[in-house]
Amino acid sequence: MERLTVKLENCYGIQKLEHTFDFSKCDFSKCRTYAIYAPNGSMKTSFAKTFKDLSENKISKDLMFINRVSSRELKKDNNDLEGKDVFVVESYNPQMEFKSASTLLVDSKLRGEYEKIHIDIDSKKEMFLEEVSKLSNVKAEVIENEIAKCYSGDFFEIIESFEAELDEKKNFDISKMEYNVIFNERVLGFLNTAEFKDSINEYMRKYNDLLEKSKYLKFGFDHYNVSSISKNLNEHGFFKAKHSLNLNDGETKKEVFSNQELEEIIQNEKKQILQDSELRKKWESIDNKFRKNVDVKKLFKYLFDNPEIIKELYNIDIFRKKIWSLYFAQQKNLFDDLLQGYRDGKEQISIIIEKAKTQKNDWHKVINIFNNRFYVPFIVKIENQDDVILKGKVPNIKFYFIDLSNGNEIRTGKEDLLQVLSSGERRALYILDIIFEIEARKKANQETLLIIDDLADSFDYKNKYAIVQYLKDIDEENIFSQIILSHNFDFFRTVQGRILDKNRREFSLIAQRDKNGNIELLEAGSRDVVSPFDELKKRINMDYKALIAGIPFVRNLIEYREGTKSDGYSLLTSLLHIKENTEGITIADIYETFKNTLINIDFKQFDKQKKVLDLIFEKADEILENEDSQNCINLENKILLSLAIRLQAEKFMWSKVSNRDEINNSQTGKLFGRYKKKFENDTSEAPNIEVLENVVLMTPENIHLNSFMYEPIIDMSDWHLKELYDKVKKLSSHPST
Repeated sequence: MERLTVKLENCYGIQKLEHTFDFSKCDFSKCRTYAIYAPNGSMKTSFAKTFKDLSENKISKDLMFINRVSSRELKKDNNDLEGKDVFVVESYNPQMEFKSASTLLVDSKLRGEYEKIHIDIDSKKEMFLEEVSKLSNVKAEVIENEIAKCYSGDFFEIIESFEAELDEKKNFDISKMEYNVIFNERVLGFLNTAEFKDSINEYMRKYNDLLEKSKYLKFGFDHYNVSSISKNLNEHGFFKAKHSLNLNDGETKKEVFSNQELEEIIQNEKKQILQDSELRKKWESIDNKFRKNVDVKKLFKYLFDNPEIIKELYNIDIFRKKIWSLYFAQQKNLFDDLLQGYRDGKEQISIIIEKAKTQKNDWHKVINIFNNRFYVPFIVKIENQDDVILKGKVPNIKFYFIDLSNGNEIRTGKEDLLQVLSSGERRALYILDIIFEIEARKKANQETLLIIDDLADSFDYKNKYAIVQYLKDIDEENIFSQIILSHNFDFFRTVQGRILDKNRREFSLIAQRDKNGNIELLEAGSRDVVSPFDELKKRINMDYKALIAGIPFVRNLIEYREGTKSDGYSLLTSLLHIKENTEGITIADIYETFKNTLINIDFKQFDKQKKVLDLIFEKADEILENEDSQNCINLENKILLSLAIRLQAEKFMWSKVSNRDEINNSQTGKLFGRYKKKFENDTSEAPNIEVLENVVLMTPENIHLNSFMYEPIIDMSDWHLKELYDKVKKLSSHPST
């Protein structure tokens, strides 16, 4: 992307914003990065939300003024920017998940080798299950689940375990077997009731008694076993080879010369047992007692026609296994083909899986970035990388707390983890989601515009700097362009210093909103933003505003060096508060104090007889009148306005209060206390009290600043200070008693 053109109207409070982000000025061996400082309420969240709408294919609108017509034009070079090419990183989104983890964890080479092996295996498996489905009347895609109810383990492990069973020839007429008649949840629930089990036990006792009285059949050698023998003898041509078979009833032997004769003997023995009147009565008793619902009724009808199955209900789990082995046996050729295909690829698959387990891949980078850079009380691991890479399973991301006393690890999942983390730690965990998404886009070589919405907000400094470092990593990837938004001047300044080097300062912007809600993005400049005090010191000899802004700074330096009892400290304090000598202090009076504190002070370009208080009000009026003032983070303007606000307010309050005793500490607040006490019952003074309360709230931190903590005044809106100064100037126009 060389240029991003943004034209917005009535989008979430942005009345109008037009700007072109010209990335072509960048070194294209690097990413293109813009940083925007957007004071609270200017445009930051609205800007990000508008781009998020595009990424989610939603229409942008104005939520408050719903009748306004919204317009959104976002162009990448000369074409419309597409949603898939945008990723908005919100300040915090607890609903975000590891959506891109799977993409990152896929090693394309290993996955390709694995899939190549499985194409043949899956084809054989599909053919086998389709034929078994025809036999069982169970859908092919459901068969695996049904088998899993009998056996534990992977599908192919189960198939291997079936091999020995299929080699044992079983004579069971599965053509009459209706699997779903017996093996459905309602019927199985009935068969597992204690009452039915007691009844079937009685049936089995009688059945076994009849077996013992049979001539040729006995317990463990019933008609199923004899039928199996008959089938085997016939298949192998036993009788055709002129062999005979001797059956012993315990007293005499009967010689059998044909398969037909053997089958007749088996059927007669079977009939005598199953048609026994007492056994039939026991089954009819069960039938009458339990056939109440449709499913059971259907089962009993089936069993009436196939009484040989009744005894199998004695142990339904074993029967289910037997049925599947019989289905598989009917498709022995396809079964053997599938098993051989699996075994041919098994060793190769094992080698690939071992590679997958040991190979360091992109996910290691994500985990290492997070574990090594971010300060949280846990470490992150992915435990099933081989399954994710090869089988497409969902990544099993786990978190381990470390017991520092003994080094033991406590393993937990994300949901449980969130219950014990602080809000800051939860926000740090959110960063992990972000890294996954960005690294996935990098791996896919997907050119992306990243909108970073105050990602470091509310983080401690260690994690804040870790975020900046990762944003710098992104800066080095030429498929990304990023716009970093922040309402925190300290973070904005850090981004400038660590990401936007001195040759790219034109990529540092300030968002300024006018009274109509229109937004302009202005160049922030260079050193005056990164280190505003350096610029202040340079101009302190030639610019009245710089001189005034230097008053609290020099006073702060004197306090560090000499304490609060020094003459220089007291003199400058009289320019921060209205004292007896305030109105008479001239530039000449403060010259020696500045000269003794800062180097190279001469004040040659100043009218040294000019009174400083008059100068403060004069320059504040100029700022107020200058509607075109462009630099909303101009430190000098804000300090000067804050000084003028306080001094005007104190001047007004001193003129109104009765108690004129000197105030030594926290003068503005105490003076306001005197004023409020005198006029708290005077309704005409209520507007004045409201204005003065804002003065007490807003100005102290803005004036008592130092080179280590001046960001709060930068983050305060220019318009707030201008409006407050205008109101303070007009205080005297209100009537009072």
